[in-house]
Amino acid sequence: MKYFGAIDQGTTSSRFIVFNSDGNIVEEYQKEIKQYLPNAISVEHDPIEIFESVKECILEVNQKFSINQLDSIGITNQRETTLAWSKSSGKPLHNALVWLDTRTQDICDDLKQIKELSNEFSKTGLPIATYFSISKILWLLRNVKDVQEAKSNNDLCFGTIDSWLLFKFTGKHATDVTNASRTLLMDLNSLEWIDYILEKLDIPRESLPSIKPSMYNYGTNKEILKNVPITAVLGDQQASLFGQNCINPGDVKNTYGTGCFALTNTGTKIVHSNNGLLSTVAYQRDGCNPQYALEGSVSIAGAAVQWLRDNLNIINESKDVEALALSVKDNGDVYFVPAFSGLFSPHWDETARGVLVGLSRYSNKSHIARAVLESVAFQSYELLDSMEKDIGIKFDSVNVDGGMVNNNLLMQFQSDIFDKKVISQKINEITALGVGAASYLFINDLPFKNMGNYISQSKTWNPNIDANQRENYLFKWSKAINKARQWT
Repeated sequence: MKYFGAIDQGTTSSRFIVFNSDGNIVEEYQKEIKQYLPNAISVEHDPIEIFESVKECILEVNQKFSINQLDSIGITNQRETTLAWSKSSGKPLHNALVWLDTRTQDICDDLKQIKELSNEFSKTGLPIATYFSISKILWLLRNVKDVQEAKSNNDLCFGTIDSWLLFKFTGKHATDVTNASRTLLMDLNSLEWIDYILEKLDIPRESLPSIKPSMYNYGTNKEILKNVPITAVLGDQQASLFGQNCINPGDVKNTYGTGCFALTNTGTKIVHSNNGLLSTVAYQRDGCNPQYALEGSVSIAGAAVQWLRDNLNIINESKDVEALALSVKDNGDVYFVPAFSGLFSPHWDETARGVLVGLSRYSNKSHIARAVLESVAFQSYELLDSMEKDIGIKFDSVNVDGGMVNNNLLMQFQSDIFDKKVISQKINEITALGVGAASYLFINDLPFKNMGNYISQSKTWNPNIDANQRENYLFKWSKAINKARQWT
Protein backbone atom coordinates (compact mmCIF):
# COMPACT_ATOMS: atom_id res chain seq x y z
CA MET A 1 0.00 0.00 0.00
CA LYS A 2 1.17 3.52 -0.83
CA TYR A 3 0.16 6.75 0.91
CA PHE A 4 -0.15 10.47 0.25
CA GLY A 5 -0.85 13.45 2.46
CA ALA A 6 -2.79 16.71 2.22
CA ILE A 7 -2.42 20.00 4.06
CA ASP A 8 -5.83 21.69 4.03
CA GLN A 9 -5.57 25.24 5.36
CA GLY A 10 -9.08 26.69 5.38
CA THR A 11 -10.85 29.82 6.60
CA THR A 12 -11.77 28.38 9.99
CA SER A 13 -9.28 25.55 10.55
CA SER A 14 -6.16 23.72 9.41
CA ARG A 15 -5.98 19.97 8.78
CA PHE A 16 -3.49 17.34 7.79
CA ILE A 17 -4.86 14.10 6.35
CA VAL A 18 -3.10 10.92 5.26
CA PHE A 19 -4.79 8.83 2.56
CA ASN A 20 -3.82 5.41 1.27
CA SER A 21 -3.58 4.75 -2.45
CA ASP A 22 -7.19 3.53 -2.45
CA GLY A 23 -8.26 7.04 -1.40
CA ASN A 24 -9.23 6.07 2.15
CA ILE A 25 -8.35 8.22 5.16
CA VAL A 26 -5.68 6.60 7.32
CA GLU A 27 -5.06 9.38 9.84
CA GLU A 28 -6.05 13.03 10.29
CA TYR A 29 -5.81 15.94 12.71
CA GLN A 30 -7.62 19.29 12.70
CA LYS A 31 -6.99 22.57 14.52
CA GLU A 32 -9.32 25.57 14.54
CA ILE A 33 -7.85 29.02 13.92
CA LYS A 34 -9.03 32.29 15.43
CA GLN A 35 -10.98 34.88 13.46
CA TYR A 36 -9.84 38.42 14.22
CA LEU A 37 -12.58 41.02 13.62
CA PRO A 38 -11.12 44.50 14.28
CA ASN A 39 -14.34 46.15 13.07
CA ALA A 40 -17.51 45.42 11.11
CA ILE A 41 -15.75 45.27 7.73
CA SER A 42 -12.42 43.61 8.58
CA VAL A 43 -11.51 39.93 8.92
CA GLU A 44 -7.93 38.90 9.75
CA HIS A 45 -5.88 35.79 10.50
CA ASP A 46 -2.58 35.54 12.36
CA PRO A 47 -0.01 34.13 9.88
CA ILE A 48 2.10 32.64 12.67
CA GLU A 49 -0.96 30.91 14.11
CA ILE A 50 -1.79 29.54 10.66
CA PHE A 51 1.67 28.05 10.18
CA GLU A 52 1.84 26.71 13.74
CA SER A 53 -1.60 25.11 13.37
CA VAL A 54 -0.50 23.35 10.17
CA LYS A 55 2.73 22.26 11.83
CA GLU A 56 0.83 20.93 14.85
CA CYS A 57 -1.53 18.95 12.61
CA ILE A 58 1.39 17.31 10.80
CA LEU A 59 3.28 16.49 13.99
CA GLU A 60 0.16 15.07 15.67
CA VAL A 61 -0.51 12.79 12.71
CA ASN A 62 3.14 11.76 12.68
CA GLN A 63 2.77 10.39 16.21
CA LYS A 64 0.26 7.83 14.92
CA PHE A 65 1.44 7.38 11.34
CA SER A 66 5.04 7.94 10.34
CA ILE A 67 4.72 10.44 7.51
CA ASN A 68 8.06 9.47 5.96
CA GLN A 69 6.00 6.63 4.45
CA LEU A 70 4.22 9.16 2.21
CA ASP A 71 4.96 9.40 -1.51
CA SER A 72 3.93 13.04 -1.62
CA ILE A 73 2.09 15.92 0.04
CA GLY A 74 -0.32 18.43 -1.50
CA ILE A 75 -1.33 21.85 -0.17
CA THR A 76 -4.80 23.30 -0.56
CA ASN A 77 -5.78 26.62 0.93
CA GLN A 78 -8.27 29.42 1.40
CA ARG A 79 -7.50 31.38 -1.70
CA GLU A 80 -7.60 35.19 -1.91
CA THR A 81 -6.49 35.76 1.71
CA THR A 82 -3.31 37.84 1.46
CA LEU A 83 -0.35 38.67 3.68
CA ALA A 84 3.05 40.36 3.65
CA TRP A 85 6.27 39.18 5.26
CA SER A 86 9.97 39.96 5.42
CA LYS A 87 12.06 38.12 2.84
CA SER A 88 15.11 38.09 5.13
CA SER A 89 13.56 37.24 8.50
CA GLY A 90 10.44 35.37 7.37
CA LYS A 91 8.38 37.36 9.89
CA PRO A 92 4.88 38.57 8.98
CA LEU A 93 4.52 42.34 8.71
CA HIS A 94 0.78 42.39 9.47
CA ASN A 95 -2.07 39.98 10.01
CA ALA A 96 -3.38 38.34 6.85
CA LEU A 97 -6.38 40.07 5.25
CA VAL A 98 -8.99 37.33 4.75
CA TRP A 99 -10.93 36.93 1.50
CA LEU A 100 -14.10 38.05 3.34
CA ASP A 101 -12.50 41.37 4.37
CA THR A 102 -14.18 44.41 2.75
CA ARG A 103 -12.10 47.28 4.15
CA THR A 104 -10.63 47.80 0.67
CA GLN A 105 -13.85 48.91 -1.01
CA ASP A 106 -12.55 52.47 -1.51
CA ILE A 107 -9.44 51.08 -3.21
CA CYS A 108 -11.62 48.99 -5.53
CA ASP A 109 -13.76 52.02 -6.34
CA ASP A 110 -10.60 53.93 -7.30
CA LEU A 111 -9.30 51.05 -9.44
CA LYS A 112 -12.53 51.04 -11.44
CA GLN A 113 -11.87 54.67 -12.40
CA ILE A 114 -8.42 54.01 -13.92
CA LYS A 115 -9.48 53.68 -17.55
CA GLU A 116 -6.07 52.62 -18.90
CA LEU A 117 -6.15 49.53 -16.63
CA SER A 118 -9.59 48.24 -17.64
CA ASN A 119 -8.25 46.22 -20.58
CA GLU A 120 -5.45 44.80 -18.42
CA PHE A 121 -7.89 43.72 -15.71
CA SER A 122 -10.03 41.99 -18.34
CA LYS A 123 -7.09 39.63 -18.96
CA THR A 124 -7.47 38.25 -15.41
CA GLY A 125 -11.01 36.90 -15.87
CA LEU A 126 -12.11 38.67 -12.67
CA PRO A 127 -14.15 41.76 -11.81
CA ILE A 128 -12.68 44.42 -9.52
CA ALA A 129 -13.90 43.48 -6.03
CA THR A 130 -12.64 43.37 -2.44
CA TYR A 131 -12.72 39.55 -2.72
CA PHE A 132 -9.47 39.39 -4.69
CA SER A 133 -5.89 39.91 -3.53
CA ILE A 134 -4.90 43.09 -5.40
CA SER A 135 -6.78 45.53 -3.17
CA LYS A 136 -5.45 43.77 -0.06
CA ILE A 137 -1.88 44.17 -1.36
CA LEU A 138 -2.51 47.87 -2.01
CA TRP A 139 -4.05 48.35 1.43
CA LEU A 140 -1.00 46.78 3.10
CA LEU A 141 1.34 48.94 1.02
CA ARG A 142 -0.53 52.13 1.86
CA ASN A 143 -1.36 51.56 5.53
CA VAL A 144 1.33 49.45 7.18
CA LYS A 145 4.65 51.15 7.99
CA ASP A 146 6.55 47.86 8.24
CA VAL A 147 5.38 46.91 4.74
CA GLN A 148 6.51 50.27 3.38
CA GLU A 149 9.94 49.89 4.98
CA ALA A 150 10.32 46.34 3.67
CA LYS A 151 9.46 47.59 0.20
CA SER A 152 12.11 50.34 0.34
CA ASN A 153 14.68 47.77 1.50
CA ASN A 154 13.72 45.23 -1.20
CA ASP A 155 12.82 42.87 1.65
CA LEU A 156 9.11 42.42 0.92
CA CYS A 157 7.13 39.29 0.10
CA PHE A 158 3.44 39.24 -0.73
CA GLY A 159 1.52 36.03 -1.06
CA THR A 160 -1.62 34.03 -0.53
CA ILE A 161 -1.68 31.32 2.14
CA ASP A 162 -0.15 28.69 -0.15
CA SER A 163 2.84 31.00 -0.74
CA TRP A 164 3.24 31.58 2.98
CA LEU A 165 3.24 27.84 3.75
CA LEU A 166 5.60 27.08 0.86
CA PHE A 167 7.98 29.78 2.10
CA LYS A 168 7.91 28.40 5.66
CA PHE A 169 8.41 24.82 4.52
CA THR A 170 10.83 25.22 1.63
CA GLY A 171 12.26 28.75 1.85
CA LYS A 172 11.04 29.41 -1.71
CA HIS A 173 8.69 32.24 -2.66
CA ALA A 174 6.25 30.54 -5.04
CA THR A 175 2.58 30.08 -5.79
CA ASP A 176 0.58 27.97 -8.22
CA VAL A 177 -1.49 29.10 -11.19
CA THR A 178 -4.84 28.53 -9.44
CA ASN A 179 -4.01 30.82 -6.54
CA ALA A 180 -2.30 33.35 -8.79
CA SER A 181 -5.45 33.47 -10.91
CA ARG A 182 -7.36 34.84 -7.88
CA THR A 183 -5.22 37.96 -7.38
CA LEU A 184 -6.48 40.20 -10.23
CA LEU A 185 -2.82 40.38 -11.26
CA MET A 186 -2.31 37.33 -13.52
CA ASP A 187 -2.93 37.08 -17.26
CA LEU A 188 -5.02 33.92 -17.81
CA ASN A 189 -3.42 33.32 -21.20
CA SER A 190 0.27 33.81 -20.41
CA LEU A 191 0.04 32.70 -16.75
CA GLU A 192 2.34 35.61 -15.86
CA TRP A 193 1.95 38.67 -13.65
CA ILE A 194 0.72 41.66 -15.66
CA ASP A 195 3.62 44.12 -15.57
CA TYR A 196 1.55 47.12 -16.67
CA ILE A 197 -0.75 46.78 -13.62
CA LEU A 198 2.23 46.33 -11.29
CA GLU A 199 4.01 49.40 -12.67
CA LYS A 200 0.89 51.57 -12.66
CA LEU A 201 0.06 50.69 -9.05
CA ASP A 202 3.70 50.62 -7.84
CA ILE A 203 3.63 46.99 -6.72
CA PRO A 204 7.19 45.62 -6.89
CA ARG A 205 7.28 42.57 -9.15
CA GLU A 206 10.06 41.06 -7.00
CA SER A 207 7.68 41.12 -4.00
CA LEU A 208 5.38 38.62 -5.73
CA PRO A 209 5.95 34.85 -5.80
CA SER A 210 7.03 33.00 -8.91
CA ILE A 211 4.07 31.28 -10.60
CA LYS A 212 4.38 27.50 -11.00
CA PRO A 213 2.11 24.74 -12.33
CA SER A 214 -0.30 23.23 -9.80
CA MET A 215 1.30 19.79 -10.10
CA TYR A 216 5.01 20.51 -9.69
CA ASN A 217 7.83 19.56 -7.29
CA TYR A 218 7.90 22.52 -4.89
CA GLY A 219 10.48 21.05 -2.48
CA THR A 220 10.37 19.86 1.13
CA ASN A 221 12.13 20.05 4.49
CA LYS A 222 13.55 17.49 6.85
CA GLU A 223 12.28 18.71 10.22
CA ILE A 224 8.51 18.81 9.67
CA LEU A 225 7.85 17.08 6.35
CA LYS A 226 10.49 14.35 6.82
CA ASN A 227 11.76 15.02 3.26
CA VAL A 228 8.42 14.11 1.68
CA PRO A 229 8.05 16.37 -1.39
CA ILE A 230 5.22 18.86 -1.88
CA THR A 231 4.11 18.03 -5.43
CA ALA A 232 0.73 19.75 -5.75
CA VAL A 233 -0.71 23.11 -4.75
CA LEU A 234 -4.33 23.96 -5.53
CA GLY A 235 -6.68 26.64 -4.25
CA ASP A 236 -9.41 24.96 -2.21
CA GLN A 237 -12.16 25.16 -4.81
CA GLN A 238 -9.92 23.89 -7.59
CA ALA A 239 -8.85 21.05 -5.29
CA SER A 240 -12.51 20.22 -4.75
CA LEU A 241 -13.12 20.28 -8.53
CA PHE A 242 -10.25 17.84 -9.03
CA GLY A 243 -11.35 15.74 -6.04
CA GLN A 244 -14.82 15.40 -7.55
CA ASN A 245 -13.14 13.99 -10.68
CA CYS A 246 -14.38 16.97 -12.72
CA ILE A 247 -11.49 16.67 -15.17
CA ASN A 248 -13.53 16.86 -18.38
CA PRO A 249 -15.20 19.91 -19.93
CA GLY A 250 -18.77 20.27 -18.67
CA ASP A 251 -18.16 18.50 -15.34
CA VAL A 252 -19.60 20.63 -12.51
CA LYS A 253 -19.44 20.67 -8.72
CA ASN A 254 -20.72 22.85 -5.87
CA THR A 255 -19.01 23.12 -2.50
CA TYR A 256 -20.92 24.14 0.64
CA GLY A 257 -18.54 25.62 3.19
CA THR A 258 -18.15 29.07 4.75
CA GLY A 259 -19.29 30.24 1.32
CA CYS A 260 -20.58 28.37 -1.73
CA PHE A 261 -18.43 27.78 -4.78
CA ALA A 262 -19.64 26.23 -8.01
CA LEU A 263 -17.09 25.40 -10.72
CA THR A 264 -17.40 23.81 -14.12
CA ASN A 265 -14.42 22.56 -16.11
CA THR A 266 -14.08 24.35 -19.48
CA GLY A 267 -11.02 22.40 -20.66
CA THR A 268 -8.25 24.33 -22.40
CA LYS A 269 -10.71 27.08 -23.35
CA ILE A 270 -11.08 30.29 -21.34
CA VAL A 271 -14.79 31.09 -21.15
CA HIS A 272 -15.50 34.74 -20.34
CA SER A 273 -18.80 35.12 -18.55
CA ASN A 274 -21.67 37.33 -19.60
CA ASN A 275 -23.57 36.44 -16.44
CA GLY A 276 -21.46 37.53 -13.49
CA LEU A 277 -19.18 34.49 -13.16
CA LEU A 278 -15.39 34.27 -12.94
CA SER A 279 -12.91 32.79 -15.39
CA THR A 280 -10.16 30.98 -13.53
CA VAL A 281 -7.51 28.28 -13.83
CA ALA A 282 -8.72 24.81 -12.84
CA TYR A 283 -5.23 23.24 -12.65
CA GLN A 284 -2.04 22.74 -14.62
CA ARG A 285 0.28 19.78 -14.71
CA ASP A 286 3.98 20.60 -15.12
CA GLY A 287 4.82 20.47 -18.82
CA CYS A 288 1.16 20.56 -19.93
CA ASN A 289 -1.32 23.23 -20.98
CA PRO A 290 -3.55 24.60 -18.23
CA GLN A 291 -7.16 23.53 -17.75
CA TYR A 292 -9.62 26.34 -17.09
CA ALA A 293 -12.90 26.67 -15.20
CA LEU A 294 -15.89 28.95 -14.86
CA GLU A 295 -16.69 29.76 -11.25
CA GLY A 296 -19.52 31.23 -9.26
CA SER A 297 -18.71 32.41 -5.74
CA VAL A 298 -21.10 33.09 -2.86
CA SER A 299 -19.53 34.60 0.24
CA ILE A 300 -21.98 33.47 2.92
CA ALA A 301 -23.36 29.92 3.13
CA GLY A 302 -22.36 27.91 6.22
CA ALA A 303 -21.32 31.22 7.79
CA ALA A 304 -25.02 32.15 7.92
CA VAL A 305 -25.70 29.13 10.15
CA GLN A 306 -22.81 30.23 12.38
CA TRP A 307 -24.48 33.65 12.52
CA LEU A 308 -27.69 32.03 13.78
CA ARG A 309 -25.63 30.29 16.44
CA ASP A 310 -23.21 33.00 17.52
CA ASN A 311 -25.05 36.27 16.91
CA LEU A 312 -28.74 35.42 17.35
CA ASN A 313 -28.33 32.41 19.71
CA ILE A 314 -31.22 30.68 17.93
CA ILE A 315 -29.31 27.38 17.98
CA ASN A 316 -26.62 26.00 20.30
CA GLU A 317 -24.70 24.07 17.64
CA SER A 318 -24.62 24.41 13.87
CA LYS A 319 -26.02 20.90 13.41
CA ASP A 320 -29.17 21.92 15.31
CA VAL A 321 -30.36 24.08 12.44
CA GLU A 322 -31.85 21.19 10.45
CA ALA A 323 -34.11 19.97 13.26
CA LEU A 324 -35.27 23.52 13.96
CA ALA A 325 -36.01 24.14 10.28
CA LEU A 326 -37.87 20.82 10.00
CA SER A 327 -40.23 21.80 12.83
CA VAL A 328 -42.20 23.88 10.31
CA LYS A 329 -43.61 22.62 7.00
CA ASP A 330 -42.15 25.46 4.91
CA ASN A 331 -40.50 28.88 5.17
CA GLY A 332 -43.74 30.67 6.06
CA ASP A 333 -43.00 33.13 3.23
CA VAL A 334 -39.80 34.26 5.04
CA TYR A 335 -36.69 34.85 2.89
CA PHE A 336 -33.17 35.64 4.04
CA VAL A 337 -30.42 37.16 1.88
CA PRO A 338 -27.05 36.79 3.68
CA ALA A 339 -25.32 39.73 1.98
CA PHE A 340 -23.24 40.50 5.07
CA SER A 341 -20.33 41.73 2.95
CA GLY A 342 -22.21 42.49 -0.25
CA LEU A 343 -23.21 40.05 -2.97
CA PHE A 344 -20.70 38.06 -5.02
CA SER A 345 -21.68 36.08 -8.14
CA PRO A 346 -23.69 36.76 -10.17
CA HIS A 347 -24.64 40.20 -8.79
CA TRP A 348 -21.32 41.74 -7.71
CA ASP A 349 -23.00 44.39 -5.59
CA GLU A 350 -20.74 45.60 -2.80
CA THR A 351 -23.52 47.93 -1.59
CA ALA A 352 -25.89 45.06 -0.73
CA ARG A 353 -26.49 44.02 2.88
CA GLY A 354 -28.31 41.17 4.56
CA VAL A 355 -32.08 41.29 4.75
CA LEU A 356 -34.81 39.18 6.33
CA VAL A 357 -38.12 39.75 4.55
CA GLY A 358 -41.68 38.46 4.58
CA LEU A 359 -42.03 38.50 8.37
CA SER A 360 -45.47 38.42 9.99
CA ARG A 361 -46.85 37.68 13.47
CA TYR A 362 -46.94 34.06 12.33
CA SER A 363 -43.16 33.96 11.76
CA ASN A 364 -40.93 32.30 14.34
CA LYS A 365 -37.32 31.20 14.74
CA SER A 366 -38.00 27.96 12.87
CA HIS A 367 -39.04 29.91 9.79
CA ILE A 368 -35.89 32.01 10.08
CA ALA A 369 -33.73 28.86 10.37
CA ARG A 370 -35.43 27.41 7.30
CA ALA A 371 -34.97 30.67 5.37
CA VAL A 372 -31.25 30.64 6.22
CA LEU A 373 -30.82 27.11 4.84
CA GLU A 374 -32.90 27.88 1.77
CA SER A 375 -30.78 30.97 1.05
CA VAL A 376 -27.84 28.65 0.40
CA ALA A 377 -29.86 26.71 -2.18
CA PHE A 378 -31.18 29.85 -3.87
CA GLN A 379 -27.72 31.39 -4.16
CA SER A 380 -26.34 28.13 -5.59
CA TYR A 381 -29.19 28.03 -8.10
CA GLU A 382 -28.15 31.46 -9.38
CA LEU A 383 -24.60 30.20 -9.92
CA LEU A 384 -25.70 27.11 -11.89
CA ASP A 385 -28.23 29.08 -13.91
CA SER A 386 -25.51 31.59 -14.91
CA MET A 387 -23.15 28.76 -15.86
CA GLU A 388 -25.70 27.12 -18.13
CA LYS A 389 -26.28 30.43 -19.88
CA ASP A 390 -22.54 31.03 -20.35
CA ILE A 391 -21.60 27.62 -21.73
CA GLY A 392 -24.88 26.84 -23.48
CA ILE A 393 -25.58 23.45 -21.95
CA LYS A 394 -27.95 22.09 -19.29
CA PHE A 395 -26.40 20.08 -16.46
CA ASP A 396 -28.18 16.81 -15.69
CA SER A 397 -26.66 16.51 -12.23
CA VAL A 398 -24.39 18.35 -9.81
CA ASN A 399 -21.63 16.85 -7.64
CA VAL A 400 -21.67 18.34 -4.15
CA ASP A 401 -19.30 18.39 -1.18
CA GLY A 402 -18.57 20.36 1.97
CA GLY A 403 -19.89 20.32 5.53
CA MET A 404 -23.46 21.34 4.67
CA VAL A 405 -23.95 18.26 2.46
CA ASN A 406 -24.77 16.40 5.69
CA ASN A 407 -27.93 18.51 5.97
CA ASN A 408 -30.56 16.39 4.26
CA LEU A 409 -33.21 19.13 4.28
CA LEU A 410 -30.86 21.52 2.46
CA MET A 411 -29.75 18.95 -0.11
CA GLN A 412 -33.33 17.93 -0.94
CA PHE A 413 -34.37 21.56 -1.28
CA GLN A 414 -31.28 22.17 -3.42
CA SER A 415 -32.30 19.37 -5.77
CA ASP A 416 -35.83 20.81 -5.90
CA ILE A 417 -34.59 24.32 -6.74
CA PHE A 418 -31.92 23.11 -9.20
CA ASP A 419 -34.47 20.74 -10.75
CA LYS A 420 -31.53 18.35 -11.07
CA LYS A 421 -30.08 15.28 -9.41
CA VAL A 422 -27.62 16.15 -6.62
CA ILE A 423 -24.83 13.66 -5.90
CA SER A 424 -22.55 13.46 -2.86
CA GLN A 425 -19.47 11.26 -2.42
CA LYS A 426 -18.72 8.75 0.33
CA ILE A 427 -15.66 10.71 1.42
CA ASN A 428 -16.38 14.11 2.95
CA GLU A 429 -12.85 15.47 2.64
CA ILE A 430 -13.01 15.99 -1.12
CA THR A 431 -10.81 19.11 -1.11
CA ALA A 432 -7.99 17.42 0.77
CA LEU A 433 -8.41 14.24 -1.27
CA GLY A 434 -8.23 16.27 -4.49
CA VAL A 435 -4.90 17.93 -3.75
CA GLY A 436 -3.42 14.85 -2.09
CA ALA A 437 -4.35 12.64 -5.02
CA ALA A 438 -3.07 15.26 -7.47
CA SER A 439 0.32 15.19 -5.71
CA TYR A 440 0.37 11.38 -5.76
CA LEU A 441 -0.67 11.01 -9.41
CA PHE A 442 1.90 13.60 -10.45
CA ILE A 443 4.91 12.19 -8.61
CA ASN A 444 4.08 8.67 -9.84
CA ASP A 445 3.44 9.90 -13.40
CA LEU A 446 -0.07 8.42 -13.43
CA PRO A 447 -2.96 9.66 -15.63
CA PHE A 448 -5.43 12.04 -14.03
CA LYS A 449 -8.33 9.79 -15.10
CA ASN A 450 -7.24 7.60 -12.15
CA MET A 451 -8.85 10.21 -9.88
CA GLY A 452 -12.12 8.38 -10.48
CA ASN A 453 -10.73 5.37 -8.60
CA TYR A 454 -10.73 7.30 -5.33
CA ILE A 455 -14.37 8.35 -5.11
CA SER A 456 -17.76 6.64 -5.12
CA GLN A 457 -21.27 8.01 -4.82
CA SER A 458 -22.75 8.09 -1.34
CA LYS A 459 -26.18 9.65 -1.66
CA THR A 460 -28.35 11.22 -4.33
CA TRP A 461 -31.30 13.59 -4.10
CA ASN A 462 -33.84 13.95 -6.90
CA PRO A 463 -36.21 16.87 -7.45
CA ASN A 464 -39.59 16.39 -5.80
CA ILE A 465 -41.47 19.67 -6.13
CA ASP A 466 -44.28 21.11 -8.24
CA ALA A 467 -42.98 23.35 -11.06
CA ASN A 468 -45.32 26.20 -10.08
CA GLN A 469 -44.16 26.04 -6.48
CA ARG A 470 -40.54 26.12 -7.62
CA GLU A 471 -41.17 29.16 -9.80
CA ASN A 472 -42.92 30.90 -6.90
CA TYR A 473 -39.93 30.25 -4.63
CA LEU A 474 -37.54 31.69 -7.22
CA PHE A 475 -39.79 34.70 -7.85
CA LYS A 476 -39.89 35.54 -4.13
CA TRP A 477 -36.12 35.02 -3.86
CA SER A 478 -35.60 37.48 -6.68
CA LYS A 479 -37.76 40.03 -4.82
CA ALA A 480 -35.70 39.48 -1.66
CA ILE A 481 -32.43 39.99 -3.57
CA ASN A 482 -33.75 43.31 -4.87
CA LYS A 483 -34.50 44.40 -1.30
CA ALA A 484 -30.89 43.66 -0.30
CA ARG A 485 -29.24 45.51 -3.18
CA GLN A 486 -27.88 49.06 -2.99
CA TRP A 487 -28.40 49.25 0.76
CA THR A 488 -25.27 51.26 1.62
